[in-house]
Amino acid sequence: MSLAALAALSAAFLALWSVQRRTRNAGIVDVAWAASIGALALLHGLFGDGWGPRRVLVTALAVAWSARLTLHLWRRVGRESEDGRYAEMRRSLGARFDRVMVWFFLAQALLAWLLALPMAQLANVELEGWRATDALAVALFAASIVGESIADRQLASWREDPANRGRTCRAGLWRVSRHPNYFFEWVHWLVYPVLAIGTPWGWLLWLAPLAMLLLVTKVTGIPPTEAQSLRSRGDDYRDYQRTTSAFFPWPPRTEAHATDRA
Repeated sequence: MSLAALAALSAAFLALWSVQRRTRNAGIVDVAWAASIGALALLHGLFGDGWGPRRVLVTALAVAWSARLTLHLWRRVGRESEDGRYAEMRRSLGARFDRVMVWFFLAQALLAWLLALPMAQLANVELEGWRATDALAVALFAASIVGESIADRQLASWREDPANRGRTCRAGLWRVSRHPNYFFEWVHWLVYPVLAIGTPWGWLLWLAPLAMLLLVTKVTGIPPTEAQSLRSRGDDYRDYQRTTSAFFPWPPRTEAHATDRA
């Protein structure tokens, strides 16, 4: 089933690539990525042969996460113009954009498939009974959903105020992290290795949050997002970079201290 799911996912992402050629909004790939992980988690939960209650828990957590993120991204893609990251790629790549993006869409399909594998492994764990680590995993999940939802609302409220045009959001969670939404998204990926503690090959599931950390901080998350922020907000965002932690929440540095360290 797993390889068949990858093939079906690849076909679906190719179809969406064709859609973005007409709509000129590549942000649909983010919506599909979030939705496909939830769909795969549901399949793994339905067809796994592990302890039933744990299968239900893992599936419920993954589907709830997927549904919240998918809906959030769908609303953003539907209301706003193309995400600045993709718009800049479209501008810089020119005629090569669609050729590059077909591989990008397929890479996102593969990434979604790989990130759903921890759910597949947990759905087949035969270990019965609840443990303290299960409660810890649920607490981490709740923190991730609440934290990311608050960060999204704070940013949306900031953008809705015309007085904030061209200024960087420093409200709430955005005061202690330049990317609290990414941070709490990453916290979500800690849930599955914690659930897998003490299970056969459970240590392998720590590769998922490690991979997400590297992707978010070094590749597809923070670097292009901050490059776009610098283009649109210039010195205001440079000041924000000097005083505020990039990822992990931390009290902001004072302007004087930030200047000393620069």
